[in-house]
Formats: sequence, structure tokens, C-alpha cells
Amino acid sequence: MTEMDPARTMRAMSFQAPREPLRAVEVAVPEPGPGQLLIRVHACAVCRTDLHLLDGEVEIAEAPRILGHQIVGTVEARGAGSGESKLNAGDRVGVPWLGWTDGTCRCCTSGRENLCPNARFTGRDIDGGYAEYTVADERFCFPIPASYSDEQATPLLCAGLIGYRALRMAGDARRLGFYGFGDSAHILAQIARWQGREVYAFTRPGADDAAGDFARELGAVWAGPSDEEPPERLEAAIVFAPVGALVPAALRALEPGGTVVCAGIHMSDIPQFPYEILWGERSVRSVANLTRLDGDELLALAPQVPVATRVSTYPLERTNDALADLRAGAFTGAAVILP
Repeated sequence: MTEMDPARTMRAMSFQAPREPLRAVEVAVPEPGPGQLLIRVHACAVCRTDLHLLDGEVEIAEAPRILGHQIVGTVEARGAGSGESKLNAGDRVGVPWLGWTDGTCRCCTSGRENLCPNARFTGRDIDGGYAEYTVADERFCFPIPASYSDEQATPLLCAGLIGYRALRMAGDARRLGFYGFGDSAHILAQIARWQGREVYAFTRPGADDAAGDFARELGAVWAGPSDEEPPERLEAAIVFAPVGALVPAALRALEPGGTVVCAGIHMSDIPQFPYEILWGERSVRSVANLTRLDGDELLALAPQVPVATRVSTYPLERTNDALADLRAGAFTGAAVILP
């Protein structure tokens, strides 16, 4: 273990209260406890969940809090008494949304740690990556494939992982609809095309067609506004946009037996819809968080495709700008903070 200077400080962007901009602060560098890693943050991607946290739609129980849960950095120190580990000082690691589980509940012991009732999440319950350093439970850190740069790897750690879990829930569907073509969809489109599936991309009505052009560039067979019907009936649809009204729209686009997967942690209310669009053994289900198995599988698969992420980078002090640009749909792909 590296000896830490208790007087060391770092720059961070701190959440203070809902609907307030993040505040630039200087705080003490955190010290890792047993089983934890001190990580020097190189890059942290911005996620729509951060907007839900900022808006108070997903609660932060204890503030102030450092947001950011798609972190890539290098291990600087291990906590005292941590024992043996596959991760050591100098290793490059990724830190995802799922930051800790109890490991003993029925969910954890049945392979469903993503549903652990006592789970703690990076950037919500645990300080995250909008800072120069962070501390993470080493059990929930992933080695990063060498073929990815820091900023290119960051979107894989939530946009990729949640999208990958949603894709698994879509089963073997060949014709896939993606409602909302942002950071998750641009990763999943590449994987789906590599698997031989057809991607139909639904974008925001009335917006410019940059997202549709981006989807076609990544191999989508069709792209159009979400208030239009696709040219073919879908076998499954994944709703990435946090808009409840898209669920009935996706159901109407499905063939019998199809599935709508809701991939966000928060969504506006789903409006009432007639039973006939659900009938025919169509189904609606949600994705909750991720498991470490999802991470292992995706990070092994991504270099094979290979998945190429598109990122727009911002310095730490412009994190609020990155969040505002995400809200406005001002870029394609993902925004990444570079401390």
C-alpha cells in the first residue's frame, strides 16, 4: 500500500441540492479502507441518470455528493488490510454504477445482485468520478481492455452495460427498435449489427436529423421520428429515452410475442393504453442496474466487435456545461469529463 498524505486535496464538482448546478470545490483526497482502491480519475462519462439526480427524480439521500459513475482511472493505492487482489497500484480500472452489495441477501445469492435491496451506487450513495480521485470497492471494479483509451472506455461502464443487459432481455429478436439514439444506443447498435440483427432507430420528433444520420452511419436499416411507424414490425424494442409515452408507441410497433424493454432508471409516467396493443403475448419489462457478470461479458465482447464509442470531452470545470448539453441533445454519442 502507498502511504497517503492526509493533507492532500483534490478538485471536484459537488452536488449540493436538487435543481442546483454542481459546485466546484476543493476537498480532501479520500483514503481507501479495507477492500477499497484509491483511483486517480482519468475520465468519467456523463450519464442521463446524472440529470435525474440533479432534478431530484432519483434521490440522493446524503449531500453533498460527487456524481459520476462511468469512471476510468489508475489504481494509486489499496486500503490497509485489503488482502490479496488481482488489482494493484498502476492498474487501469473502470468503476460502474453498481458500487456495493451486501452479498448475502436472496437477490445476491441467486445471481441478481443488481436487485440487492441494500445496494449502494457510485455517484449517488458513494462519491463518484467528477473529481481527480475516487475510492471504490475493488470487487466492483473492472480491468479496462488495452485497446481502449480512457475516454473511449468510459461510456461502456454504464451506457454500454445497461444497454447490454437490455439487449439480453430482448432475447434473439432480429428486428430491434431503439427509441432514443444516444450514448447507450450508439454502443448497442454496433453490437446488434455485429450479431446480425436489424436496427430501427427512433429519434425525437421535430429535432434535427443528426441522431438519425448517426444511426444510419452505424448501420441502422431505418431511422425516423418516434411518432412514425417503422417499415417492418419489430420483434423487440428498447426504450432508452426517459419518456413514458414511448412505451405504447413501441408496443404498437411490435409483432405478437414481442418485448418492450425499458432501459432507464427513471421514466415519466406511462399513459393509459388499450389492452389490444399488449395482447398477443407482447410484454413490457424494465432493466434495473447491472451485475458484474454483465460487465465481464461486455468488456470481453466490445474489443471483438469492435465497439467504437463517439465522445465529446469537457474539462472538469465544465461539467455543468456537459450536463446541459446532454439535456439539450447537443452532441451525438457520449460526453466525457477529463479531470
